[in-house]
Amino acid sequence: MASILFRLGRFSFRHKWWVISAWVAAMVLVVSLVSALQPQFSKDFELPGTDAGDAMSTMQEYFPAATEEQEQASTSVLVQAPDGLAKHTAEIDKLVAGLKELPDLKDAASIVNPLAAPAEAAAQVLSQDGKVGLIQVKQSTNIMDLKIDDKHAFVDILKEHRTGGLNVEATGSLMSVQEAGGAAEMLGFGVAFIVMIVFFGALVAAFIPLITGIFAVLITIMLLTLSTEFLNINESATGIVTMLGIAVSIDYALFIVSRYRSEVARGGSREDAVGRAVGTAGSAVVFAGLTVIIAVVALMVIGLPFVTQMGAGAGIAVALAVLAAITFIPALLGAFGRFAFTPKIPWIKHAEESETDVTNGVRFGRAVTSKPLPFIIAGLVILIAAAIPMSKMELGMTMNSEDENKALSLLAEGFGKGINGPLLVTVRTADGDVSAAADKAVAHIKTLDDVANAKALAWMGNGSDPKNPNAGADTALISIIPNSGPSDQATHDLMEQIRDYKNEISAAGGEMHVGGMTAIMADMSEKLDKALVPYLIVVVGLAFLIMIAVFRSLWVPLIGTIGFIFSVLAAFGATVAIFQEGWFGLIDNTMPLLSFLPIFLIGVVFGLAMDYQVFMLTRVREEYIHGMTAKEAIIAGYRHGARVVSSAAVIMISVFAAFMLAPDTTSKMLGFAMAIAVFFDAIIIRMTVVPAVIALLGDRAWGLPKWLDKLVVDFDIEGGAVRNNGLENLPGDGTSLEKATAPA
Repeated sequence: MASILFRLGRFSFRHKWWVISAWVAAMVLVVSLVSALQPQFSKDFELPGTDAGDAMSTMQEYFPAATEEQEQASTSVLVQAPDGLAKHTAEIDKLVAGLKELPDLKDAASIVNPLAAPAEAAAQVLSQDGKVGLIQVKQSTNIMDLKIDDKHAFVDILKEHRTGGLNVEATGSLMSVQEAGGAAEMLGFGVAFIVMIVFFGALVAAFIPLITGIFAVLITIMLLTLSTEFLNINESATGIVTMLGIAVSIDYALFIVSRYRSEVARGGSREDAVGRAVGTAGSAVVFAGLTVIIAVVALMVIGLPFVTQMGAGAGIAVALAVLAAITFIPALLGAFGRFAFTPKIPWIKHAEESETDVTNGVRFGRAVTSKPLPFIIAGLVILIAAAIPMSKMELGMTMNSEDENKALSLLAEGFGKGINGPLLVTVRTADGDVSAAADKAVAHIKTLDDVANAKALAWMGNGSDPKNPNAGADTALISIIPNSGPSDQATHDLMEQIRDYKNEISAAGGEMHVGGMTAIMADMSEKLDKALVPYLIVVVGLAFLIMIAVFRSLWVPLIGTIGFIFSVLAAFGATVAIFQEGWFGLIDNTMPLLSFLPIFLIGVVFGLAMDYQVFMLTRVREEYIHGMTAKEAIIAGYRHGARVVSSAAVIMISVFAAFMLAPDTTSKMLGFAMAIAVFFDAIIIRMTVVPAVIALLGDRAWGLPKWLDKLVVDFDIEGGAVRNNGLENLPGDGTSLEKATAPA
């Protein structure tokens, strides 16, 4: 492995302009193809293998108009006045007139003052106490096609008529539109650039990782976009690609460029220095990238198409990041030549590695190796304390934006919590009339608790006569409004009670399914819960085997895996404390953790954790097998790896934390959870606890049982075969200086 990467690095350095041209050509090609073909991401949301998914399929086939209506923009405007709406008729009329100016309205005449609604519809748009009214705005625009300008124009109308004591709020499609992405990514890039300036102490070197990061991420996004020409891919798949692609691209580039600078200082030609850097650090990058790819691609075991797409896209992003690190980086270093680490910034200390300077990393390494037990105890105590709030963790799928919360409160106050999350029940017969089965389903549902519209409950058929669609229908649709909210347990219980009646409907010749967004979210959560254990087995199992091959040790992978468990539990606890329990007042509107957060966080952070494990400990093993004692090797690992790992962690944390600036709580939660997980794992586990435990184990940490040693292929991750390529008359094996400066 090391020899192959050594030759690849030298080739890329020597043929720099060809390699750079190839990357530029690839970028131009994919951008041109996207521009020419104009592929579009899917607007469909699939949930195969679930009851809600079957209901969706039935609706799409037999109630296309109802399905289309669900996909089109629908926004609820709530008006409220403590002294009663009757005293604000004029203000509400002006609001209605303003709403009728919105574009692409399906039926402007249906937008009316709740006070003027027909008697038969009054209960649906006016609360019993007359203080809350509902105005429904429906547009022919697909929800996915709404733009932020549409939301701004709508919000301006609300603000204009929020006068005279009339409270005007809204929830639904227009309010769910979010600002276009880019701000968080740019902030992440900006912080990364500053960190790299501090790390390298030079401007040019700081630009190189950014260049490769931009190329790798943009090419991945373009490839994902192109694939929509042949595959049904949802736009949600791009989120993790951007977030993870930026982070790992910069981290891997940072690792290679840092090692290159060290190799240049050792002597020989720059071409050989690049070869040695790619042969040593590049080997670590390849295997670190492989663990991340396994972690994200294994998300397919969940069985949700959009999650599988996210994982596949992220896997491609990581693969391109690795490829860029071992080809594009050497080519760029060749292009910049001796100017790669210029102009130097003189006031930045320890920007260049030294075998004699006692840096903070060396001091910390000596402290950890001299008294490892206190560091182990302190690190684990911090993580256990952070994990305590996890005992209160609740999971849900609330996806409302923060600026909808006031409207949701008014909606619940005036019309009940369930009006915004109906359950949609489909009943179908393969042949003949659905009436008997549909009537039986309606009669049963009316007897259940928590049904708000029990008295008015009826079914709608798919018959050909628009005036009487129930005649000759073979499929029925029943809309049920619960008394409780979409994420309440009572609503979930109601859904299960309806599903428990399936056998009776089958006896009547029908097939029944329960759908709607509430059911979709519930089924998705259940599917995620069931997939968690198989996912952990696949990811941890495969990564553990890879780590055995990387470190040729059983203890090091085991310690790393157990450490990850501590760090991820602490991340869950901290996220629960902030977003669910509202600690420190950082979040105004608390909410349960998103159902997909645990499996998503475990997958991504496990891959990243193994990154830092590889980055830190491959250098330790490299020095150990070349003659240092176990403790000397750990100190050498801190000397060469502490700065690069901590800088990489700061970059990763910054990229993720930047997403906390998003207006919606969902993005904030994801950004915070990822950032705090990386902090716990990189700084406390990889930089403190793991080296301390290895120091306690000493020589026992490095080695395999004889029978297993014969089975494990030696990939030469440490680069022993290329360690001194291109160097002549090298004094010793590079360990003497560390030995000389090690504490007695």
